[in-house]
Amino acid sequence: MLTAGFADPVFAAQSTFRAVLDAMARPGSVQRIDAALVPPPPLARGAAAIALTLADHDTPVWLGADLAAHPGVAEWLRFHCGCEIVAEPAQAAFAFAGGAGDVPDFAAFNLGTSDYPDRSTTLILQTRTLQAGCGLVLAGPGIRERSRVQADPLPADIVARLAHNRALFPRGIDLLLATDHAIAALPRSIRVSEEE
Repeated sequence: MLTAGFADPVFAAQSTFRAVLDAMARPGSVQRIDAALVPPPPLARGAAAIALTLADHDTPVWLGADLAAHPGVAEWLRFHCGCEIVAEPAQAAFAFAGGAGDVPDFAAFNLGTSDYPDRSTTLILQTRTLQAGCGLVLAGPGIRERSRVQADPLPADIVARLAHNRALFPRGIDLLLATDHAIAALPRSIRVSEEE
């Protein structure tokens, strides 16, 4: 049985969109997601709120194996967003990964082109925890000197992946981290290093 989407679609979509914009503008900052919804497990509420806000019939969506293994997730997204679920990550405007082990090499996604870098995939990676002020060290546009963000779990090679992604700029993917109640962004424009 399908669960409901946003209880108040207009307000919740506006609030979530603002959180995504703020996260992208201030990489490493943790933004609250307060949308009242009950997505099918194991889809996190934060990830579900992003999908309801940004995905529609013009935005193909890819699901990592952890999420694709639960048919209710794809059915819920198709019903509430009208999006097409695609088999290949390179076809996706938005990709949702259920955990660190569910993320293919970033090269598997659409990295955009020099003429159209905005056509790259945005990857939403679910994590159990998300905290600002510690963890990975971030520098670059939108950050005064540096910021820090910690999320668990992340792929063991996340720093190397993000360094390679940054080298492709303006091409490359943008990464959003999502828990049930919060999101943070690691856009392609930033430099990431290990905790000092």
